[in-house]
Formats: sequence, structure tokens, C-alpha cells
Amino acid sequence: MLLLSIESSCDETAASVVRNGREILSNIVASQISIHADYGGVVPEIASRKHLETISIVIEEALRKADLPISAIEGIAVTRGPGLAGALLVGISTAKALAYGLNIPVVGVNHIESHILAIMLERDVEFPFIALAVSGGHTHLYEVQAIGRYKTIGQTLDDAAGEAFDKVAKLMGLPYPGGALIDRLAAEGDPRAIKFPRPLIHEDNYNFSFSGLKTAVLNYVRKNPAAMEGSALNDVCASFQAAVCEVLVSKTRAAVIQSGIKRLVVAGGVACNSGLRRDMATFAETEGAELFIPSPLLCSDNGAMLAVPGDYYLCNNIACGFELDALPVWPLDAISLTGGN
Repeated sequence: MLLLSIESSCDETAASVVRNGREILSNIVASQISIHADYGGVVPEIASRKHLETISIVIEEALRKADLPISAIEGIAVTRGPGLAGALLVGISTAKALAYGLNIPVVGVNHIESHILAIMLERDVEFPFIALAVSGGHTHLYEVQAIGRYKTIGQTLDDAAGEAFDKVAKLMGLPYPGGALIDRLAAEGDPRAIKFPRPLIHEDNYNFSFSGLKTAVLNYVRKNPAAMEGSALNDVCASFQAAVCEVLVSKTRAAVIQSGIKRLVVAGGVACNSGLRRDMATFAETEGAELFIPSPLLCSDNGAMLAVPGDYYLCNNIACGFELDALPVWPLDAISLTGGN
């Protein structure tokens, strides 16, 4: 199947053409980072308006890059949720209009599901596996039995890891988005310089909490104004990042060992973090586990990742009608495969 996939859950407008759910023919992403940077975070109303301005251009570019006319498209996958309601509706409305005009099926897919399955655009992964989805809005551990069969085994109780990165960057006066900048500064710092807390690391569950860690960094920089400059700033970034990574790796290790499943997928925007990738690789080698992390482009929000579940559902006659609507909150293990997704 030649699938057009459309992503607009937050502040990236993306479209991709993928063949058979695996071969990327194009993957176009229009970022709004420069627009939201002045506000220190994503402004939902502005994001929705920019999606409206950009989505047709992005789709046309995806088709041009794939060297295909719109009439060649056989199905459409679009992000249904979770995400910002207004932003999601821009993508969904566009997808339904195209599907109606072309008389082809459309399916709404889960944003987190797409992140977890994005690795299959690059490598084959055998089921079952443990998946850590870690991004600005989500920090969840799942047991993945098959496409469409997910069990939540752990989740954040407050801030997601990516949210904590951005909030810590903001309180230190770093520009938005701060996660990538903290990663770069951390590379020049000492991760053992400051002993920040590791919330819930010794709890007998797979849940996460990063709000207290964020507060600990705030208290430290208030008491140590000099920590905002030069090598001291690098040390704060390195120590904070080390704390986040240790918690993520510790909980994931426990899930892998307890389940006996020696395959692990790490996905989502925070999976771009060099410290997390390094620490996960070390853990996987020690435990004899197979580790799968997508390339950075497929970790961040993009259209191609939707094609993996989208192609599977459409090829199995699981499509949505034109009553398809946004689901700003859509737990992954609430997905239904009985029709209408």
C-alpha cells in the first residue's frame, strides 16, 4: 500500500509517503520551534494556526519528494491523539477531506504507538518487547505483544522526562527548547558534581516522577547563583541529566528483568538524548538484551512513523469512518482493533 501519513499533534506539521508500512519515500517536517521560542513553550492556539497555514504545503512537498501524484495514494493515516485538540483537528480534517475526495480509507492512529513502532522503518523487531516511550508529554513503560496489543506497566506520576528537561532549562535561563541544549552542555560537565535526587528509584514499581528532581535543581541554582555560568552550568546540566537517565534506565532494567523479555525499544523525543542512548546501551550489553532506538529523525515527531501501524490497520480492514474525531487523551492500552480504531 502507498500510504500518506499526516502528523499534527503538537508543534510539528509533518507528512510522509511510505510504501508497505516500511519503505519511506518521503518524510517532510515543518517545525514551529522558532515561533514558540519567544514564549518559552508551545502555545496551543498559535500551533493550530500554523498547522493550518502549513499542512497543504507539507503534503504537497511529501508527494513531490516521493515523485507521486496524489491519485497514487491508496490510504491515509493521521494522528488521532494524544495531543493538542486544535492541532490534532487540523490534521484529521485534512486527512478526512483527502480520503473523501480520493475515495480511499483513512485510519486514526495513536501518537505514542507510532513512536514505539517507528524503529520498524529501520530494523525488524520481534514481538514481544518492552518499550520505553519518553518525550515531552509522556514517560511510559509498555509490554508490546503485537501491533495493537499494549499493556501499560509504568508511567510518570507528574512531569514527563522531556517536560522536566524543558522546565529545568527554562529556570536556568536557557532558550527553548532546552532539552537538546542541556544535552550539549552536559557533555562538557561532570555528572557527579551535584548529587540530585533519583525519585522513586528504589520503589517496587515501574512508575516515574520528575517533579521533585526539577524542584531540587531550582533550589540548588537559587542557593548557588554562580552555578548559572561557565563550567558550573555544565556541571548542573550533567548532574541533572545523569539523574534523569539513571531513573529511566533503572526502571526499564527492572521491567526487562521481571518480564523476562530481552528486547527493548526506546522511543520518543528524549530518545535523542546522547546520555540516555549511551546508558541504555551499557545496560543492554550488561543484561544481554537487544536494544532498539530509532535514528534521531524518527525519534522526534514525524509523519513516517504513523505508517507502521497505519499500514497494518488498513491492510487488516481496520479503518475509521468520516466521524473520526480527535482524542486529546488516548491511553495506548485503550486502542480497539474491532473497527474504527
